[in-house]
Amino acid sequence: MKKYKITLLLLTLTFLGCSDLEEQPVGVLAPESFFKTTADLQAVINGSFAGLSTESFWGRKLSLTLLLRGDMADIGDQGTSGRRREVNNFTMADDNGMVSAFWPQAYSIIGTANQAISNANLIDEEESKVNEVVAQAYFVRAFTYYHLVRLFGDIPYIDFAVADAADIATISKTPEDEVYANIISDLMFAKQWLPNIQPSSALPSKATAAAYLASVYLTTKEYQNAATEAQFVINKEDDFDLALESDFQDLFNSDKTAGLHEPLFSIDYVGQTRVGNYGQDYIAPVTGIRGDASYDYGEGWSVAVPSLKVYNTWDGRDYRRAVSLDTTATSKEGLVYPYTEFEDYSDLAVNRPHIAKYYRNAGLAGNNGRESSNNYIPMRYAEVLLIAAEALNEINGGAPEAVSYINRLRDRARMETMYPMDVPVGLSQEELRKVIIEERRLELAFEFKRWYDIKRLNIGVEAFGINGLEPQPNFDESRDYLLPLPGPELARNPNLLPNNTGY
Repeated sequence: MKKYKITLLLLTLTFLGCSDLEEQPVGVLAPESFFKTTADLQAVINGSFAGLSTESFWGRKLSLTLLLRGDMADIGDQGTSGRRREVNNFTMADDNGMVSAFWPQAYSIIGTANQAISNANLIDEEESKVNEVVAQAYFVRAFTYYHLVRLFGDIPYIDFAVADAADIATISKTPEDEVYANIISDLMFAKQWLPNIQPSSALPSKATAAAYLASVYLTTKEYQNAATEAQFVINKEDDFDLALESDFQDLFNSDKTAGLHEPLFSIDYVGQTRVGNYGQDYIAPVTGIRGDASYDYGEGWSVAVPSLKVYNTWDGRDYRRAVSLDTTATSKEGLVYPYTEFEDYSDLAVNRPHIAKYYRNAGLAGNNGRESSNNYIPMRYAEVLLIAAEALNEINGGAPEAVSYINRLRDRARMETMYPMDVPVGLSQEELRKVIIEERRLELAFEFKRWYDIKRLNIGVEAFGINGLEPQPNFDESRDYLLPLPGPELARNPNLLPNNTGY
């Protein structure tokens, strides 16, 4: 094997519900010197998972981009940075600071996963034991590429451990279809080798890989495969220790994290001392109410705030609305204000309900709710039911089984009311399709899914039109379903040219 040196920043995570994040700079190592046991392999993979929780990825840049790009969250504080307004208003260029931050972080996560995958063969242990661990690296690589390909289309696909920067200096873009094929291959390996249950949802299980396979197939319109993978999870929910939480609010309460059965995968913000960019969670403050003193960790910033139409069109009998949105705030003087008067106590607040899912129960938190104990849930069991329902309806319009999956979610949403009512059997394919997409919008509100739904369903003109939830006159369907590749990357490597259409 060719000898080369790699610099590894290994972040050891002990996954016990909320875990301790500890930085251990290992320095410059030859792979043969480091990769001795599966524990060494796990340490590298943990570094890849830790990379997801950086400020430049899920902590703010990628997650906020996804929120603002959809039609469920608009800019509240108009004094916020221009790069955020550009993402929201469809006026961004290829030098936008949001994209130029999460793009390199994504490839850093992928690069760490590639080191684990490429060097797993150095470990002299039972093959099945090694594969069970390295399957996590296949998963996190697929997870990261799945975000990139949906956002950018054709992208550089790197699946090897980089020994020398020259190895990638002239790499070109891989067609979108090939990227999806590689993602599917990675997830199939992960599904084959991952265990049924992990000690924490911060590590992927067999069900996690299958759920993401179902999601990828839904995106690529391979509906039979999507249904097969989703129902694989559903039919084995007991084996995978999965269930819908009885109280929807528990999913967004950091104190309840350890006992949840609905998450299939979590990005772990551990509520401990942070190291540099790692573990920095800004989602709570950017969605919280400016000037609010309801919580002891300080006020929010009113950056990503739903339009008033999001609130007004959401039936108040649906328990999910109360969980998803804050409609009151407390001033520093202890006075409680309804959302219609938020601007009366802060000139930077806006008179709209705010996103409550991450701000209301942030747990152990630093200044303004940063460094929270939130575990963000990119995939939960409810979405698997929604994927199965949508895929089955596309295969067999009005499929009764699809209806039954939606009604499981509606049953939880009712709590002590009679709303939302069960979906009746007998709807046409188009009628049920509208019900399912609307159910996704409400069930997964503000969970970083809506932009991807708008794109895959090709409904941008409707979503951002004059009658949409968030009218955006700048939306151009010939341009805006893809983000621009970062200009600095194109300057460094002209093989990535041309940029996406319109940039």
